[in-house]
Amino acid sequence: MAVVVTNTGGPAFEAKMTVYVFICVLIAAVGGLIFGYDIGISGGVTAMDDFLKDFFPAVWEKKKHAHENNYCKYDNQFLQLFTSSLYLAALVASFGASASCSKLGRKPTMQLASIFFLIGVGLSAGAVNLVMLIFGRIFLGFGVGFGNQAVPLFLSEIAPAQLRGGLNIVFQLMVTIGILIANLVNYFTASVHPNGWRIALGGAGVPAVILLFGSLLICETPTSLIERNKNEQGKEALRKIRGVEDINDEYESIVHACDIASQVKDPFRKLLKPASRPPFIIGMLLQLFQQFTGINAIMFYAPVLFQTVGFGTDAALLSAVVTGTINVLSTFVGIYLVDKTGRRFLLLQSSVHMLICQLIIGIILAKDLGTTGTLGRPQALVVVIFVCVYVMGFAWSWGPLGWLIPSETFPLETRSAGFAVAVSCNMFFTFVIAQAFLSMLCGMRSGIFFFFSAWIVVMGLFAMFFIPETKGVAIDDMRESVWKPHWFWKRYMLPEDDHHDVEKRSA
Repeated sequence: MAVVVTNTGGPAFEAKMTVYVFICVLIAAVGGLIFGYDIGISGGVTAMDDFLKDFFPAVWEKKKHAHENNYCKYDNQFLQLFTSSLYLAALVASFGASASCSKLGRKPTMQLASIFFLIGVGLSAGAVNLVMLIFGRIFLGFGVGFGNQAVPLFLSEIAPAQLRGGLNIVFQLMVTIGILIANLVNYFTASVHPNGWRIALGGAGVPAVILLFGSLLICETPTSLIERNKNEQGKEALRKIRGVEDINDEYESIVHACDIASQVKDPFRKLLKPASRPPFIIGMLLQLFQQFTGINAIMFYAPVLFQTVGFGTDAALLSAVVTGTINVLSTFVGIYLVDKTGRRFLLLQSSVHMLICQLIIGIILAKDLGTTGTLGRPQALVVVIFVCVYVMGFAWSWGPLGWLIPSETFPLETRSAGFAVAVSCNMFFTFVIAQAFLSMLCGMRSGIFFFFSAWIVVMGLFAMFFIPETKGVAIDDMRESVWKPHWFWKRYMLPEDDHHDVEKRSA
């Protein structure tokens, strides 16, 4: 039975949720699995003695003789740089990925990402010196930059508007599954000497191979084909993914958007035009807010807290399994709710939800956890519960919606460029947090939870007043249905933009 996709003030497009689209979504979202695995694996590898002895002997010596400090025991700039260098490479690569998405298409860009991943895996897992290891991280970063650029765009463009939110969040679901798998791999390879770290780093090659060969089975998006003047192929691709014969209205809508986009000479310059500011500003700030929710602080403390409650040496594994499983399951909640309750509801609900959790955790740690020693069992049990509740809120809101909203709100003429800026901002702020978090923890101690609480208040207020609802709106109808009616952003929708304020190509 066909699903009729409607949106306020815009056209209605008929579509089915086909098996083929479902397969395309799963294969493409493997890019998120690789990203999640790379996020999760570095923390465990940098704690392995065999790895530290080979590449960071000074850190290993310090670790053996360090006095335990609850806030400062992991503070080391070199180890932080090993983790965060991937994000710097991804930041740079996202701009090349933008050009690749526009000129080559979304599908080839995903294939390039998988090739970069495989090169990075080979170099890092086979590293014999620090230079080789860092080059491996750089290539992995290139893969992240290309994959995180292409996959969300691909998912948004092939999904029916009514299901776009849920299908796009499959990317974030795969990220959470990747993190969970990485944590389990870290635990089991930590006892494999002396090459457990090589196995852990090499594990990223499995999803990279799946993405490389799986991408041969999926089609290019109709928008990308028509954008590159392959109109008939685009029309056939649209008919194939929609599962209905009557696709003319949606096809004409895409052609119209592509005609406008083709007249834009410099999409990055176009982003600075008034009409581009709403998605541009929201896209950048969402990346800042996603990283400043404090999710890193929560995930860092989880193993310590689980151990305090009495789970002993299995605390790290239990923490990874519990918080990782909650992360995955709660992302399913986001998939179910995002196209029912809408994006704004999830952002606002979770802001209150996460703020309460952060404040309670911060108060307990400030009151009961000193520089040395541990929490009492009752206090630690309360904190563990609120850690789990906090992870739930993040997983169905700011985690996935930080990727979804920028991928669906830019018009076609600036979509690839705008999303490249969003990806690069995400990588930059992730780099900042990865590089500075442990030092901030050492200096601010429990105050770091109040620091992130203040940010949650800011992002909640921003969501309340400045993020409009995009549920069910066709991806090329955002201007008319979302920005023009909005109390604040409508001021940027200038009359001349109605006549397609584009820069003509020089003759």
